[in-house]
Amino acid sequence: MPCKVNVSSETGRLRAVLLHRPGVEIERMTPLNAAHALYSDILNKPIVDREYHYFSGVLERWTEVYYVEDILERLLEDDDVRRHLVLESCDMDNCDDDLAERLLELDNGELARVLIEGYEDPEWNGVDEERYLLKPLYNLFFTRDASSTVYNRVLINSMSFEVRERETLIYEAIFRHFFKVETLNAMQWDRDARTEGGDVQVASPDLLCIGQGIRTNTKGIKYLAQTFAREREQFNILVQELPQKPESFIHLDMVFTFLGKHQCMAFEPMLKKTGLFAGKDTTLISIYKGNISYRKVGNIVEGLNSLGWEMEPVIGGGCDPWVQLREQWHSGANFFSLGDGKVMGYRRNTHTIDALDKAGFAVLNAEDIVEGRVDMNGYEKFVAAFPGSELPRAGGGARCMTMPILRD
Repeated sequence: MPCKVNVSSETGRLRAVLLHRPGVEIERMTPLNAAHALYSDILNKPIVDREYHYFSGVLERWTEVYYVEDILERLLEDDDVRRHLVLESCDMDNCDDDLAERLLELDNGELARVLIEGYEDPEWNGVDEERYLLKPLYNLFFTRDASSTVYNRVLINSMSFEVRERETLIYEAIFRHFFKVETLNAMQWDRDARTEGGDVQVASPDLLCIGQGIRTNTKGIKYLAQTFAREREQFNILVQELPQKPESFIHLDMVFTFLGKHQCMAFEPMLKKTGLFAGKDTTLISIYKGNISYRKVGNIVEGLNSLGWEMEPVIGGGCDPWVQLREQWHSGANFFSLGDGKVMGYRRNTHTIDALDKAGFAVLNAEDIVEGRVDMNGYEKFVAAFPGSELPRAGGGARCMTMPILRD
């Protein structure tokens, strides 16, 4: 049964989350199409499967977990939903009507698989670069990006790259027809507005933290500001400008995540405005009785403190600038909160894990949690560290792979 949908903070006790197990779709990349799929390398799926087992296993020990593929198969029992998803998917990928009719003849399980993993051209000659008529959704296991729970609604994000646009069809169907929740979409306000979930952090009932960069643009942020200006007497949006490159800085959650009510994980050059962050603005958008005002603040932590947060940053990568860059590249700041002071992230980022240890977080191994040797409930503060050698090569971490549906 579907739960209710409501997220009013990044660190409230997690009650339900949406995941997608990486499937055959990630094996349908080659060195020729990996860059188009927004990957910097191709992945070894057996290792991905093992790492994801411990990642998802931690979550299954803590909260209710929904899986995209399971919900999608159920939704396809509805003829209207089935037809809409097939026709819109084929339209987005420029497939002919004959393919749409063939897909509609598939049973629910097979159709769900094809909508995610792609449909091979039966006349593919073994040479042409394009093998699939319906393209695989290589990035679907990053469930955070295409949809974002924002209070009691879901923002269906307007993706910046064509290769990810079809993901939004699936999430729109899931949240409208399974969870039966109202959705928002910036592109319905302005075709050029862009938002992505890695840039959207629900700090509190009256504050969003947003990244502005290659994925979320000023029009997308303006859409959110105007939406809440119509609905709330008082509201704030704290915006951090991000570098346009390299690709490890695509979202705010690659340099900043909440660890608890008073602690955050941060990339030090973002706080000091040095290196790639030199000249990158941090802006506080204040909304009061329909009026929207803007002012610059020193950095995102100073902005939070100005709103009464008393936020203490933990520095990702420790104190060595070279190590900070190395660990940021492999999602060292990309932590996901299970509750106040209870987080999970990649174990490979050893200096970042050490910094958390020094900040009072017990370091728990995901294998021990999943196999029942350690109970997370016995710790006031912890980091559940899960293995990651292949998963980080896809360009995301624990927060990227989770879409929280319900928090206390």
